Amino acid sequence: MTTASTPRAPHPEAPRDLVGIGIGPFNLSLAALAHPLTELDTAFYEQRPAFHWHPGLLIDGATLQVPFLADLVTLADPASHWTFLNYLKTRERLFPFYFAERFHIQRAEYDAYCRWVSENLPGLHFGHQVDTVRWNPERHLFEVDFTQLDTEGEALGRTYTKNVVLGVGTAPYIPEPLRPLAEAPTVPVIHSADYLTHRTELLTADHITVIGSGQSGAEIFLDLLRNRPHGREKLHWLARSEAFAPMEYSKLGLEHFTPDYTRYFHHLPEDVRDGLVPAQWQLHKGIDAETIAAIHDELYQRTLHGGWPDATLTPGVSVRTAGRVATASVELHLEHRRQNTRSRLTTDAVVLATGYRERPLDQILTGLDPHLRRDNAERPRIDEQFRLVLDPTVTDTGSNIYVQNAERHTHGVGAPDLGLAAWRSATILNALTGKDPYPLPQRTAFTTFGLTRNENRAPRTQSGERGNTHLIELKN
Repeated sequence: MTTASTPRAPHPEAPRDLVGIGIGPFNLSLAALAHPLTELDTAFYEQRPAFHWHPGLLIDGATLQVPFLADLVTLADPASHWTFLNYLKTRERLFPFYFAERFHIQRAEYDAYCRWVSENLPGLHFGHQVDTVRWNPERHLFEVDFTQLDTEGEALGRTYTKNVVLGVGTAPYIPEPLRPLAEAPTVPVIHSADYLTHRTELLTADHITVIGSGQSGAEIFLDLLRNRPHGREKLHWLARSEAFAPMEYSKLGLEHFTPDYTRYFHHLPEDVRDGLVPAQWQLHKGIDAETIAAIHDELYQRTLHGGWPDATLTPGVSVRTAGRVATASVELHLEHRRQNTRSRLTTDAVVLATGYRERPLDQILTGLDPHLRRDNAERPRIDEQFRLVLDPTVTDTGSNIYVQNAERHTHGVGAPDLGLAAWRSATILNALTGKDPYPLPQRTAFTTFGLTRNENRAPRTQSGERGNTHLIELKN
């Protein structure tokens, strides 16, 4: 599949084979891999007017935490028209990239690459807000209602499809104690998703507090630190975690982001999975070693002429409550769990690097609620091929709803990882077509996750008779 092709034009009344809801990197990956499959009629809808990937966090110099090979398509089809390397070729930047010797590209470059794909790939409909998805039992199809948004007003529309894929992404998470302040338009409490929008204003604040110990919090703290006067930094960095810890980035540790581990995780019992994900926080919520080193280097540089920078880094702290002080300041009520102590911090601006949460699917799937199968925590059940488990009256017709980045509870920490995007998209297309347009590897990790269940049979002796079976119990 080395060249792009134009999908066939469907009959106006014919249902589509696949409708995608949301156009982030994951559904963009699916659309790119579906493009050469001319037998498929697909359409993807996104309420935003154009593709943008975390625009508030495209800080100068900030890089992806995955190699450039984790683009939209390469790990499923390296000969695709939509690879990152082909993007560079179309921009006449392939040789400069070759000499730059960069394995991890800048976020801004990844965003530019995805926008190139989104601007050239047919079948993408921006400015379309999907309102609901319903099952039509008479036609054995899904009804997708949407609102077309433009400067002239709004127009309602409907399309029918055999399959749906939900790629609605995640939303910024704001802890409950800080939500009223963050929602007040005049209070300087913002989520990191909007950092660059407010960066100039933030730098004028007398004292700034960053909350959150992940990669975004570290990058924002470093950017602020580099742009504050020596000796008058007036920065405070708080985190609930026990330390500003490095992300697990060893080669074997990274094998948790392989299809092998995803399959292993999916077959674990529900309660085991629920206990495992929080314990693996350092696989995806830590800070890369280069950023930690850069922060320490910047702090150390500011001690060369005596004194310490006016920057405080305090892990192990949670915000109990928060409120306004006078007209411009914010008061944070803090608690240190290990010390069992409490304190107050007055600051002039707060940046919440508190991460993202999966957007709930219930609102868009309200019309399908009777058909959904849920787990013990009332979350949608999702099978190994990323399909929602629905009532057989739906799935027996060959129709399914697929999900992208809404399956951490069933597929593990790799759900939001860009490195698994192409593999998951290929898995969905293989399942949807019932063929293997994208043959996938059977093994992807040196690590063997779990034990193989072998039948306990007595070994044969030299005479051919079965001897005694000796069972060995493995203990930690």
